[in-house]
Amino acid sequence: MVEPDPRRSIPRTDHLLALPEVEAARDRLGEAVIRAVIADAQSRARSGELPVAEVTPTVIAAVNDHGASSLTPVLNATGIIVHTNLGRAPLSPAAQQAIADAAGYVDVELDLESGKRSKRGVGAKQALLRACPAAEDALIVNNGAAALLLAVTALRGSGSALRGSDSSEQGNGTAAARPVTPDEIIVSRGELVEIGAGFRLPDLMVTTGMRLREVGTTNRTHLADYAAALTPATASLLKVHTSNFRLTGFTAEATLPQLRTLADDHDLPLIADLGSGLLTADPALPDEPDIDTALRAGADVVIVSGDKLLGGPQAGILLGSTAAIERIATHPLARAVRTDKLTLAALEATIAGRGNPVHDALHIDLDRLRERTETLAETVGGSVVAHDGRVGGGGAPGVPLPGWALEMPEALAAPLRAGDPAVVARVHQGVCLIDLRCVPEAADDAVAAAIRTASDCLGEGA
Repeated sequence: MVEPDPRRSIPRTDHLLALPEVEAARDRLGEAVIRAVIADAQSRARSGELPVAEVTPTVIAAVNDHGASSLTPVLNATGIIVHTNLGRAPLSPAAQQAIADAAGYVDVELDLESGKRSKRGVGAKQALLRACPAAEDALIVNNGAAALLLAVTALRGSGSALRGSDSSEQGNGTAAARPVTPDEIIVSRGELVEIGAGFRLPDLMVTTGMRLREVGTTNRTHLADYAAALTPATASLLKVHTSNFRLTGFTAEATLPQLRTLADDHDLPLIADLGSGLLTADPALPDEPDIDTALRAGADVVIVSGDKLLGGPQAGILLGSTAAIERIATHPLARAVRTDKLTLAALEATIAGRGNPVHDALHIDLDRLRERTETLAETVGGSVVAHDGRVGGGGAPGVPLPGWALEMPEALAAPLRAGDPAVVARVHQGVCLIDLRCVPEAADDAVAAAIRTASDCLGEGA
């Protein structure tokens, strides 16, 4: 007698849709998501991957566990503070609350007193200017690349206009002979950087229709190299922080004060792209450029990212003179790269707040970090070893951040990533290194539990 095909018993879609647990999930999930969960379970049952009797429990578990987003929260145990693959800067509680508060209707462009339209992002801009007195004005766009694109486009050939003087009185006559639309950006060869995922700043800038005039060599560029490259077609002088690499040895570069003098002599704007986002100098990173110093050194505009050392959401921040920022803000491209209310809210809260996770991880108490790591070792085993963290995200390249980590077998890394909570550790030289620098201390017990669960998984798989 032929046994009946068990696949005929796979629950029908309408029956699964009518389950009380599925009905309750409709408060969080859309119909398309729910139907996709059901279809997946039925498909796995038809292929024999899932027992027919497990279809209903699988659907119930899936809709209960399915979040509103496919993004999975993780605990960053790599020791890299600004980890691009993990979303760069984790937001402070104040910034998270600001996002929640701004999620509904807010007065992002409305003056509640008069009922009339107001300017966008005033609060975030005021917070930036209070934190960086050297800046006269500020503009916030959606990321650092957009900020650079906008600056080189809007400021081309506008030197004297940025300083409120008559171009006819400037310099040695280069401005008077300049074409109506200058199209060359002068930049050092040593600063034409490529960052993560193959993104190259030169490729970005040429999309504006501008041409790059490379000067100097990879390791040495002098002020005379910039001066020799000046022509009536010169649109701006650009200085870029190399961010994710460092040149050492036989090197030289033109400083911002030197370039300021050259820019004044030839009526040109001076743009500084610092990338990583320190508002003011930080003793923990003595060689990392900061916005305040760059502005005081003479840059018309300084560009940084919001989600690196600043510790906020992804954003491109431009600070500089009133004339420069106004010229940038009124360019038509500014509308295409403007940021949203959630970013503005989170950025304002980050800057106005007392601290944030990036700052805390950078300035962590090393004795306490070791105590936490030793406690973890006593709980789950493993060895406490010296371990250097990193800033990450293109900040302070090559600068070690001394600390400690728990050394465990390399095989533990994969089940840790797959666990709940997901713990991302560093795999290096055949071992798994769990660094608590970027893990909130309140989550130490969760890390310990995750390690025990991952170890149990390894034991069962042996």
